[in-house]
Amino acid sequence: MQISGNTIFIPGSTSGIGLALAVELHAEGNTVIVGGRRADLLERIAAEHPGIDTVQIDTTDPGSIASAAKEVLARHPDLNVLVTMAGVMHIEDWRRPESFLASAESVITTNLLGPIRLIAAFVEHLQEQPDATIVTVSSGLAFAPLKVTPSYNASKAAIHMLSESIRLQLAETTVKIVELEPPSVRTSLLPGQEDSEFAMPLEDFVAEVVVLLRTQPDAKEIQVERVKFLRYGEARGDYDQVVETLNALDPHGR
Repeated sequence: MQISGNTIFIPGSTSGIGLALAVELHAEGNTVIVGGRRADLLERIAAEHPGIDTVQIDTTDPGSIASAAKEVLARHPDLNVLVTMAGVMHIEDWRRPESFLASAESVITTNLLGPIRLIAAFVEHLQEQPDATIVTVSSGLAFAPLKVTPSYNASKAAIHMLSESIRLQLAETTVKIVELEPPSVRTSLLPGQEDSEFAMPLEDFVAEVVVLLRTQPDAKEIQVERVKFLRYGEARGDYDQVVETLNALDPHGR
């Protein structure tokens, strides 16, 4: 993926990594469209960041995805990058079904079905562009599990394998698949994570991602240094130690 000259839609980006990345990509010379559920947040983003477009979308709702896709493509027919950013993370106790079932269904709907539906809404259009990219967002937890978030871990592992698979299917098209693999980052994904000493500062994460996009335009996976501890535990042969370390940090894995 080239760092500039793109038209990029980032649904699920009214806060956290998504918004920070949208702002930086806009500063790099891209047309950026931010998507989110709350109209008030979208209005504030448009006011605070002139030039960034906004579209209302609920990535858990197939009808909303279809409607937003039509709106985005009508306003930006040169769209060539989709970033499937939306995601949720919940702490679950799988010893008690009342603790995890509704949570698991919500996580899978947002983190897995959402990206699948978004790709389905845009993939034909993207194949018509001379150079296009789908950016999926997995996690370091796709490769080493945090004990208290089973459904999140599973959803991100699925995103990793989905990315690997559709990259093979789209190999003969103009569409590249790039997987962004964040470590724990200081956002509101879990309560208290914004103040976690273990989590990577948001501005540092996004700055490193932008450098990687600039210097590695053909990369299949975007990995900041911090995530490699989780990503390559099995390859290094220290997977069990990685899992033990991750889950010993504190009860939330931070």
